[in-house]
Amino acid sequence: MITLYTFGPYFGLPDGSPFVTKAMLLLKMAGLSYVEDRNGYAKAPKGKLPFIDDDGEKIADSTFIRLHIEKKYGFDFDSGLTAEQKAIGWSVEKMCEDHLYWLVIADRWLIDENFDKGPAHFFDAVPAPIRPLVRAMIRRKIRSDAMAQGLYRHTPEQRRELGRRGLAAISALLGEKPFLFGDKLHGADATLGAFVMGALCPFFDSPQRDEAERMPNLVAYAERIKKSYFA
Repeated sequence: MITLYTFGPYFGLPDGSPFVTKAMLLLKMAGLSYVEDRNGYAKAPKGKLPFIDDDGEKIADSTFIRLHIEKKYGFDFDSGLTAEQKAIGWSVEKMCEDHLYWLVIADRWLIDENFDKGPAHFFDAVPAPIRPLVRAMIRRKIRSDAMAQGLYRHTPEQRRELGRRGLAAISALLGEKPFLFGDKLHGADATLGAFVMGALCPFFDSPQRDEAERMPNLVAYAERIKKSYFA
């Protein structure tokens, strides 16, 4: 039995983390049964979620979970794709994970209104006297990480423009196709679907949501994946 370690369904999304949602989609696409455990963060092998326990073998990171599924269960997420399409898929995944992710995280954690109604409540179980300190410490860490990554060195207007261009590129690649490469989902759709759903999250008012909502094919794409796998 596979156990997937998750955060839980926050903000109207299958999971608060797009990386966890990606792992869910990969397991569902491969037709593998799994159970969720929402108490695994403290024992995560790489200090992050998701990770899986597959009959005692722990695999951390959503990309390595995919590779594990392909190797152990013989499922080809790229079946039928050309080498060029595989390269496009990988590039789209990295744009989502290393670019769009930081914009979404900054919108949720570093815009005060969004933080107060969302991530702040992750710490409600912390004793009241130290809760404000813990919240402030985690926000400083996220701000520092976003600065080190580089995107948070830009002005809000510049970040919005970068997000718009990234989303527009995805929208152009998707076009009028149901999924990235046609009528069938492939591995890149697990990543792209998770991150487009995250960008469109209705719980938060954010520049990324505003930009994504202006692209009807992205909205339809996210709804298509949600209805197919998270109905």
